[in-house]
Amino acid sequence: MKNMIFAIGLISILSCNQKDNKGIVISKNENKSEIRTEEKPQIEINYSNYYKEAEQYCKTNNLNKNKFILIDLGLHSGLKRFFVYDFKKNEVSKSYMVSHGCGDNQWGRTSSKEKPQISNEFDSHCSSVGKYIVLDRGVSQWGIKVNYILQGKDKTNSNARNRAIVLHSWDAIPENEVYPEGTPEGWGCPAVSNESMKEIDELLKTNKKVLMWIIKS
Repeated sequence: MKNMIFAIGLISILSCNQKDNKGIVISKNENKSEIRTEEKPQIEINYSNYYKEAEQYCKTNNLNKNKFILIDLGLHSGLKRFFVYDFKKNEVSKSYMVSHGCGDNQWGRTSSKEKPQISNEFDSHCSSVGKYIVLDRGVSQWGIKVNYILQGKDKTNSNARNRAIVLHSWDAIPENEVYPEGTPEGWGCPAVSNESMKEIDELLKTNKKVLMWIIKS
């Protein structure tokens, strides 16, 4: 099995000859000069089971069979943790910064960089884990003024539409990794940087009914 290491926020794939064993290994071991005074953590996470389940879920529910989005809120918010996975190529094609909800903390701060609160309750200002279907493209008051409606499909995110949880961009979200600093926290929407949203928007305009799966590893 060949182990390809990514650096400075790029994702590589841990692959072998059998498709079922393909997974992602995130390994961070960057230069101190890139990250002020602290080294980034060494992280190794294999998402292969998520990929397999997502692929089967998309087939069963007639969702997009080309791409899906995995967001891992278990990672530090100063790291890229929004992954676009390509089913055809069996690889992560893009990774982005993404915010989580502030919960009981003050909006716009970086109070819960590593352990965000998770909730499906109204007015919780928390992110919700679970599977979502990315639906219609709409107009946002934030960032590049584009958002995508998210329909929660699990008990853990069933209130997403009524809570107005959408995918959008936000001027406060950095384009590149900022560890050990964190990403500003909002009211539960997965928000990305403006430049990231431009790329994601192009992806979602050409790929309908994309699965977005938010986890907390």
